Amino acid sequence: MKNFTLIIVLLLGLSCAFAQQNDADFEQIVEAEMKSAVNITNFVANINTGNYDVLYHQLEFDIDPAEYFISGVVTTTFRAKDNMPDITFDLTSQLTVSEVTMGEDSLMFEQNTDDELIITFPTPLALNTEATVVITYSGQPAFGSDAFATNVHDGVPALWTLSQPYGAKDWWPCKQDLNDKIDNIDVYLTAPSEYVSVSNGLELSQIENGDGTKTTHFQHNYPIPAYLIAIACSNYTIYNQTAGTAPNTFPVVNYIYPETADTAIPELGHTLPTMNLFEELFETYPYHEEKYGHAQYGYGGGMEHTTVSFMGGYYRELIAHELAHQWFGNKVTCGSWKDIWLNEGFATYLSGLVVEDADGNDAFTEWKGGRNANITSFPNGSVYLSDTDTTNVSRIFNSRLSYNKGAMVAHMLRYRVGDTDFYQGLRNYLNDPELAFGYAKTHDLRAHLEATSGMDLNEFFQDWVYGQGYPTYSITIEHWEFGKVKITVNQTQSHPSVDFFEMPVPIRLFGANGAVQDIVVENTFNGQEFIVDVPFAYTGVQFNPQNDIISANNEVFLGTNQINSLDSVRLYPNPTSDNLNVQLPQNVLLEKAIFYNTLGQKVLETGNTTTWNIAQLANGVHFVTLITNKGTTQLRFIKE
Repeated sequence: MKNFTLIIVLLLGLSCAFAQQNDADFEQIVEAEMKSAVNITNFVANINTGNYDVLYHQLEFDIDPAEYFISGVVTTTFRAKDNMPDITFDLTSQLTVSEVTMGEDSLMFEQNTDDELIITFPTPLALNTEATVVITYSGQPAFGSDAFATNVHDGVPALWTLSQPYGAKDWWPCKQDLNDKIDNIDVYLTAPSEYVSVSNGLELSQIENGDGTKTTHFQHNYPIPAYLIAIACSNYTIYNQTAGTAPNTFPVVNYIYPETADTAIPELGHTLPTMNLFEELFETYPYHEEKYGHAQYGYGGGMEHTTVSFMGGYYRELIAHELAHQWFGNKVTCGSWKDIWLNEGFATYLSGLVVEDADGNDAFTEWKGGRNANITSFPNGSVYLSDTDTTNVSRIFNSRLSYNKGAMVAHMLRYRVGDTDFYQGLRNYLNDPELAFGYAKTHDLRAHLEATSGMDLNEFFQDWVYGQGYPTYSITIEHWEFGKVKITVNQTQSHPSVDFFEMPVPIRLFGANGAVQDIVVENTFNGQEFIVDVPFAYTGVQFNPQNDIISANNEVFLGTNQINSLDSVRLYPNPTSDNLNVQLPQNVLLEKAIFYNTLGQKVLETGNTTTWNIAQLANGVHFVTLITNKGTTQLRFIKE
């Protein structure tokens, strides 16, 4: 047997800048979801709201951004799913109900310490009866809940709501389980006349009331869960765009704080090409008969309220992520928090598709590499949640698992079944009459992808969705005979929940004079051997060249030329206050060094020098990307 040389295969093109900036962006993107979900550990699904379907809400709110207070009249039309002597709504005990009526009759009601409003009917409602109740209430929502918030920007007050997943009850009487969508809503916001009010759907009118207030009427005629109903109010500047393709054009209405308009408006230019891409890949924007838009609010990241995403900024990745939710999360909503990756994983992946479309395949490869590096930073964790996980806010909205791993699992499904079947399967999923404008579980997605591809994806879902961790590959490549090579694939798993990750394995071989051949082998067991036609003598190899599969710490053995490893590159002294040096292996030549701070901002760039004076850098952690003739690596150092 030949003597093989161990080499570490580099994931080319992964830069420290991208990874660090991506991490910062994702922490902002998940911030809103985390804030709105802060009280999930105290929530128990309310079985007392399960005996009726909500058909319609008329929501009339009196608000003033300068006051932490809300008063409202909520009119609810519902259908009885059982004989009903009473009806229960979710409503915090912080708010006080003053009256409940049905027609001309005043109804008896009580509020309890379980955040329930229980209304008693004069006579029980029979099965399938439709009825309407009107609830009048007011008060201060609980401080710190984040579902209802006020602040001041540039000296001007602002108000907004953020209800995902169980915060709606903190500011209005509702039914907020993931089992019922409201068919349509009308929202009437009465606020001081100097402010602009925002809500879901189309703005139909503004009426001056003659007392210094103005009532703005919005109407939304698509099914919507309670947590995606939202309001906002401040001194917004309105910037209008038009999106879509005739005859399905629609307005994009952007509500911007005036002091940020000069920077926000150019960034909002990302919205239209992103909308065009998603419509091309999937379908016409689901709410094209109304609008899309953004409303600025006081948190970082964003929240994908139906037809109007609330935004802490307007960078491209955030715009893409929240817009993607209008399909994945709003039109088709995860049917349980175990399936949150159907919302967050796909929204994250669609933001990657924007990178692929706008910046090209190299940038997309880099984007996937950033996801993989984050996913494999710990050996455990699955995309699908356990029962215990659903009581943990940090686990539900975990950027490594629900967002990044969910996104890469979506990409690996595309890689596994091919572009045609992947996108057709998603289009069928989005338009399934049982799922569209309703709720979906993970098995629904699998069924549609199996139907379009003809593949049995059970093993894939068991390994990558329900299982934990990732594989580490060990690949041996040797000359077999003229024009052929033998490839042997082995793997270990980072977590015992998966005994083997079955996956097509991509390998790129290099030869003299720029010869390149990409190979994909269908790896289903350890020690599997493949004889592959290669019309040149290989001189190098790259494993997973486009970062298509989740893996880490991979090794390749070659029968001939050694490929230099960058794992022995060292910075010294570390920490340091002035001079920093790099030690490189033999035959590795430095071409460029780029320094970044922890926000992913470039702070220094040099050529091929191996000693740098970093005295001008701020104290703290920094990263340097070293671009060499043998690939790229990233190292961390501390400036004292």
